[in-house]
Parts: sequence; structure tokens; C-alpha cells
Amino acid sequence: MPAPTPLIAYLFTTFPLGTETFLQREIVALHRRGVPLRLYSLWGGGGTFRGLPVYRFPKWRLLLLPWVLPREAWRRPAALAELLRGLASRRAPSWLNFWENMLGAGFACLFARAFRRDPPALVHAAWGGAPATAAWILWRINGHRYSAAAHAYDLYEHGGDWWLREKLAPAAFVHTSTEMGRRALLARGLNPARIACIRRGLDQLPPRKALRALRTPLRLICVARLVGKKGLDHQLRIYAALKAAGVPFSAHIIGEGPLRAELERLAGQLGVAPEVTFTGHLPQHEVWNQLAWADVLLHTGVIAGSGDRDGLPNVIPEAMAAGVLVLTSPAAATTEAVTHGVSGLVAEVTAPADWVGWLDRLSRDDAFAERLRTAARAWVEEHFDAHRNAAALWERFQAALAPDR
Repeated sequence: MPAPTPLIAYLFTTFPLGTETFLQREIVALHRRGVPLRLYSLWGGGGTFRGLPVYRFPKWRLLLLPWVLPREAWRRPAALAELLRGLASRRAPSWLNFWENMLGAGFACLFARAFRRDPPALVHAAWGGAPATAAWILWRINGHRYSAAAHAYDLYEHGGDWWLREKLAPAAFVHTSTEMGRRALLARGLNPARIACIRRGLDQLPPRKALRALRTPLRLICVARLVGKKGLDHQLRIYAALKAAGVPFSAHIIGEGPLRAELERLAGQLGVAPEVTFTGHLPQHEVWNQLAWADVLLHTGVIAGSGDRDGLPNVIPEAMAAGVLVLTSPAAATTEAVTHGVSGLVAEVTAPADWVGWLDRLSRDDAFAERLRTAARAWVEEHFDAHRNAAALWERFQAALAPDR
């Protein structure tokens, strides 16, 4: 009889979350491979996901820390001493990041006994913030092997997570989904052999739609949270320049966020409110319907004042798979998928005239548009298959679980 597959405890900040479909697809692909998973959500979420229970951490249990912390500190006094020295010697990059780390530390202290009673073979942190803190401290207290993922937010927001290097250096491996992320981890001195650049992916590739014969007015789409790093103020100015150039268009901006009222006012001031529709958040199946409608996806990402930026937003390869042309800024890791003039187009957000020129050409030049669409689909088929990439991730998990580690 074959040995049972070792169980992996997955730690999330909030799971499931509608804006984090890449993590949902990762879990689906691993589950279909028969990997036993135990899912924990440290902040929101909970319930079930595809038949798997998601344990939501009840925050009221943090009130028990005055009783639990001395017990765990007695077991591993060196771990507590290291944490106290760190708290006294460094400042958190932001209050949000401070409390994210405290949440992870609280979870680890409160669940250390439960993890000792029913130990997973590996703990995997899906983010470099609270989940990685929890995995790191569980390792310090209980000796659980762990791995972690590091996303653009973990690496760049206010210069990166507070304890990022300390948390990631002992991990069996660190998963990042972009070459940009890999370079950032190398710059922090992490062991190159422990960094796994494995992209996310689509659970199932959609059929590629035909190029719309008459692309007038041009149908434009943007799928993004309405936050600073998405550069949507630049996008509205591009729409204004497009209108001034006499290129007919209709644009849908899909997403919700704190800047919505400000962006709607700006659209009115720029005179593009009749052409631009803010749809708010839409479920994933509605996003696919919007991609079926669109001719071109625009991504105007920038580096926010806090340093935060995108990695490779999932919607870019989703659009490429569906046959939607992509025009993006060069910020972040978007150009790892969109090679200018090959699989899409790239322009600086501060040069709206360039965007107008490319969009005008895409509305008229069928051969050029078809060439871009064909290369884009080929890139997705090679690099963005969730099952193939999950297999590569599972190989790293298996290596981390090897008894001679």
C-alpha cells in the first residue's frame, strides 16, 4: 500500500477572497492532485471552499494570550527573546504591517499546542505578512517545517514587510510568481536555491474569441482595484486624449476601492464620463463576460507613493488567453508576459499620445492585432497553466518534505 500523501497546513490572511483568484486556483489545482490540505484564514473569510473547510481564526482568542504566552515562552525562551529584541530595535514600516505581524504571532502562540497534537507535515504561508509570521514562529516553537510565498505587496509596500528576511531565510523554500519578485528576494540576501519562481495560472484556458471585424467604437476594459498603484488617474487622461483625437471608444472600469468617488469626479472634469462606466466589483464569471465584450485591456499600473506596485496581475494573462489585446505600462512585472510589439503593447502612462497612437492602430490594423493575439495566447499556454504550475509547486513541497532535509 502506498504511503499517504503528507498533509500541508495552508495559512492565509483572508481566504477565500474574490480579488485573490490566483490563490483559489492554486488550492484547486493542488486539491485535484490529491494533496491533503488544511486551510486557515487568519483574518476574514472562512466557511468552505470547493468542499474544503476553511478555519477562520476567532480573534477573541487573542484575549487568551496573557495565559498562553508564558507557557510557550517557557518552552522556547530563545524565540521570545529574539522577538523582544526585534521589537525594541526596529520600527515597523507602517501600523498596518505592525498589526499584521502581531496577528500572525498571536495565531502561532494560540495554535502551537493544537499543531503539536495534530502536526502537519509542512506549514505553508500564502503571504509574507501575517501568515509567514505565524509559520516562522510555529517553526521556532514547535519545529514544524515551513515554506512561504512572497508577493509584490510583501516585498515593496513601505519598503517591504517588517521581518521579511528573518521570516523567509529559514523557510524550506520561498514561492514567488514573477522574476521581479525573485530578484527582490535575491537582493535581500536569500539563498537562490530556496527561491522558487513558479507562476500562477488558469484552471482552464478559455476558447480564444475571434477578432471583432469592426472595432469602432473601440471597446476598452480595465480590471483593477481602485487604488493608487493602478494609475487610474492616468488612464482617465488617456481616455481624454483618445476622445480629443477623435477615436471613438467605450470603456468599462471594473473594480471597487477607496478612490472611486475621486475617479468618477475626474472623469466628469475631463469630459469622458459618457464614455467611461465604473461597474464596481463583479464576480469572476461576469469579468469573463466583460472580456468577451472587450477589444483591448488597459493596465496603467504605477509605483505608488508607499512603494507598492503590481506583480503580474492575473487579468493580464486572462485577457491574453481570451483573445483580448493588452496595452500596459512597464511598471512592475507586466512586461514578463507582455513583450512590446510581440504579445502586446507597452507605453509609459505619462505619454498619453503613445497610448492614443497604439489604440488607434489596434482599431484599424487587423493583421497587427491578430499577430499580437496569437503570440499572447501562446505565452499563456506555455507559462500560465495552473495544473502544470501546481505540479511544479508540488515538487517543491515534496522536496521540502524529504526526510533528509
